[in-house]
Amino acid sequence: MQPSKDIARLLEIMAALRTPQTGCPWDVEQDFASIAPYTIEEAYEVADAIERGDLEDLRDELGDLLLQVVFHARMAEEEDRFDFGDVVHAITKKMIRRHPHVFGSEEARGKGMAKGMWDRIKAEEKAERLSRRAALGLEETPPAYLDEVPRALPALMRALKLQQRAARVGFDWGAAGPVLDKIEEEIGELREAMDSGNEAHIGEEYGDLLFALANLGRHLGKDPEAALAAANDKFRTRFDHVERMLKEQGRTLEEASLEDMEALWQDAKKLG
Repeated sequence: MQPSKDIARLLEIMAALRTPQTGCPWDVEQDFASIAPYTIEEAYEVADAIERGDLEDLRDELGDLLLQVVFHARMAEEEDRFDFGDVVHAITKKMIRRHPHVFGSEEARGKGMAKGMWDRIKAEEKAERLSRRAALGLEETPPAYLDEVPRALPALMRALKLQQRAARVGFDWGAAGPVLDKIEEEIGELREAMDSGNEAHIGEEYGDLLFALANLGRHLGKDPEAALAAANDKFRTRFDHVERMLKEQGRTLEEASLEDMEALWQDAKKLG
């Protein structure tokens, strides 16, 4: 089998990998749940390639992400649920429906994207989904207001989106000041939990503090995920300086004392 730019070849490869007896044992034994973490990981690797500005790597990572879509679609096809073509049909239908100002009638295109149209279209899609599931005899749990925020999001990002959605109905602090007060309150509760030695309680209070900090970022107009990413990069740059200076002195990180590393860390801070 030869590589190809045709998506059909990738579908053939996945079908071959999933074929019992002749396929790859590892691929054959996978299911939706076991593959899901890889799907998330590949999405992060795409983002990493973009962050690094490496378009060669981006091409490869996008291929890895596409493979995840093909993998899930193949497993669904084996269960007679849907196939890759159905996935493509669903997303093309959704994109056309959500952009009437681009793909709609001449009148719709002339009006542009009206205010509130996006929410109306999504509400129509939700109603259509419920109707479809009812026709199939599938039970549908009445949706809660926050159900639209995916559970699989990174925790910090999910905290922000939960807070944003709750704020739409007025459940929110009015400004950053009261959130700072809440953070101080949470710090006090964390100290009490630490004094108690109750590990479960410590973990709970630490989580509350992180949640409050994410809320503060929202009120400051700073995305907590982006802010933490910048802090990570700053830490990495400064620690690299410590390692580099020690190496110039003929020492390793393991050989240096905490005091030595702290002095070099302060030097790194002066550099920016």
